[in-house]
Parts: sequence; C-alpha cells; structure tokens
Amino acid sequence: MHLRHLLRAYPADVNLLFGANLLITLGRAITLPYLVIYLSERFGLSIGGIGLFVGSALILSSVLSLYGGFLVDRLDNFRVILGAASLFAGGLLLGYFASDARLLYGLLLAINLAFSVVDIAVKSGIGQFLPEARRPAAFSVKYTLTNIAYAVGPFIGAAVAVLDSGLPFLVSAAIALGFCALYLRKGRRGVTMQLDATPGVGFLALGRYLLKDSRLVCFTVGGILSAVVFGQFSAYLSQYLVATSSPENAYRIISYVLATNALVVILLQYPVGRRIRVERIFGFLMAGLGMFLLGLLGFALADGPLGWVLAMAVFTLGEIVVIPAEFLFIDRIAPEGMRGMYYSAQNLSNLGGAFGPVLCGAVLALAAPGWMFPMLALFVVISAGFYFLGARVGQGGG
Repeated sequence: MHLRHLLRAYPADVNLLFGANLLITLGRAITLPYLVIYLSERFGLSIGGIGLFVGSALILSSVLSLYGGFLVDRLDNFRVILGAASLFAGGLLLGYFASDARLLYGLLLAINLAFSVVDIAVKSGIGQFLPEARRPAAFSVKYTLTNIAYAVGPFIGAAVAVLDSGLPFLVSAAIALGFCALYLRKGRRGVTMQLDATPGVGFLALGRYLLKDSRLVCFTVGGILSAVVFGQFSAYLSQYLVATSSPENAYRIISYVLATNALVVILLQYPVGRRIRVERIFGFLMAGLGMFLLGLLGFALADGPLGWVLAMAVFTLGEIVVIPAEFLFIDRIAPEGMRGMYYSAQNLSNLGGAFGPVLCGAVLALAAPGWMFPMLALFVVISAGFYFLGARVGQGGG
C-alpha cells in the first residue's frame, strides 16, 4: 500500500519507466536462476561449460551496452525502450525453441543486451523527467522495484520449471510482451534524451570523450571493484559454504541469506536511499563500503544461521547505500545529452560481478577458504580509493 501511494507522487512517464524496470527485471529473474538447469538438461553442458557460456555472455553484453547507451542518447526514447523490450521478449521466446547451443548463446547475448539498454534508458529517463531534488528518491524506488522482482521472480521460475525447464523462458517472454503492449499504448512518443549534444559526433569520438572524464573513469573502476564484492555475493558465498560444509547446509544458509537480503532491501531501500545527497556523496559511499567490510567480517566469523543472517543484514545496508549513490553521482556529472553513454559506462560494473565468483573460486582452490574474505575486503578498500578520487575531482574536495 505504501509503495502504491509512493508511485502516485510521480508523473505517468516516470511510472512507465518504473513499470519497465519492474517487469523486464522480473522476466530476467524468472529465467536466469534456472538457466543452469536448462543448459544441463537440454544441451548436456558441464558445470564448467555452463559457467563459461553464461559468464562470457554477461561480460560481452555489458561491453556492447556501451553502444546501447549511445542509442539512448540519440534516438526517440519511446522507440529505444519498445525496441529493447521487444528484443528481450523475442530472445526469450526463441530461446525456448532453440535446439542448438550456439543459437541459444546468441539469443542469451541479445537478451542481456536488451535488458541493459532498458535499464540505461530508465535511468536516463529519470534524469530527464524529474528535477534533481527528486531523483534520489526515484532511484531508490527503482532499486526497490528491482529487488522486489528478484525476490519474486525465482519463485515463479521454480514453480514452472518443475513442469519443464524451458517454461521460464515462455513466462518471461509473456511478461515482456505484456509490457510492450502497455508501453505501445501509454508511452509518450517523440521524447529524445539528447538535448544539447552535437548529433554529428560518432560513437568512437564520444568514447574517447568519456575516457577523458576522470570522474567517470574513477567511479567506473570503483564500481567494477566494489561489484566484485556485492554483484554476485550469493555465488561466492555458496562456493565458500560448499567448500567448508555440506551441500545441504550450504543450501539452507544461502536460502536464509537471500531472504534476508531481499527483506532488508525492500524495507529500507527507499527510506535510506532518499536521504542520500550528492553534496555528501563521499561520506555516504564510505559508510556503505564500511558496511561491506563489517558484513565480510561477519561472514568470516559466522558459525550458524543467526550469524549469517546478521552479517547479511549489515552487508545489505552497504548495498542500499552504495548503488543509489553511484546512480546519483553519475546523474550529476553526465551532460544532458550524454546520460545514456554515462550510464552505459557505469554498467561496466557488471564485469566485477561476473569476475567475483571466478576470483573467489580460484582462492578457494589454491588457498585456505578463510582467505576469500580478506581478498574481498581488499577490493572494497581499493574501490574506496577510486571513489575518493572521483568524488574529490567531481566536487573540488567538498
């Protein structure tokens, strides 16, 4: 009820963006957790092969999303969101019928790329449709809806995957097509994100411009490093628990951890996130990173479900501060006609999430399991250094 009243405070254009964020994320959350089962059953891929299959598609789509950001800045926002959502739906639909692993790989790449473009367009649209003072709260609403989708989606996927491991593809495609029908009817046509950028400037020239913005570079690197820690925490915690206990205990603890994460985000994301201010961005980021460190310490010391739940609650407080703070800083420094490109650069932080389980797996294979958490803490500390540089340059030391 509270969320419904909250959404009424925003104009229809922004609520459509929230709808795009919720429904497309829900479609992804229904399918992604069960992709491993699908690839194993349908194509007989090994665990190592599945990791390479899914991980490389995520990494490549993150890089390609840079061009998606370029399109967001250059094209009618209506066409960008409708086109990307249609590609998302079409990729999922064809994924169900794909009989060749190579074809499915191409479809998975298209699905992830389309998801990234919708995400970039939503963040850019919030920056365009709302005054700066209202954006922190809006970014927090967006992130809350994202986490609601990720909390609900896997349960829907589990219910239908019992019948057929490919059914999550069809359910996700139906949800995305439903959004496309809604947006086709309600979306406002003719809204272009580009306001004052020169349309003649090409993608490569803009890429070189981005590399010269030291604030963006520092925050992008900081985001990649911090995403190693929070981007795929469930994957590396599962790896650690399997290495230090039984698979049954690992499954039980991870269930508690994921439920705690979802609950804390849904309850606290908006009230905490709306209080984040750009003029104090570095302080908020340091507080969030400090929560990550405390959470990692809690994971290292936890010897039962209660310890893991408490550690996850603290860790999640860091997450609900750091992610909206990053959104807000990028929104503040992005030129009006280049929000899409700036947000697509920020999306490269997904690379950190993809590499996290790989790095943790290497540590678990080559050293004592307990060394995993100091390694992750080191990434937090180094990311703090890059955030510090970006915030100092961006605000003249304020």
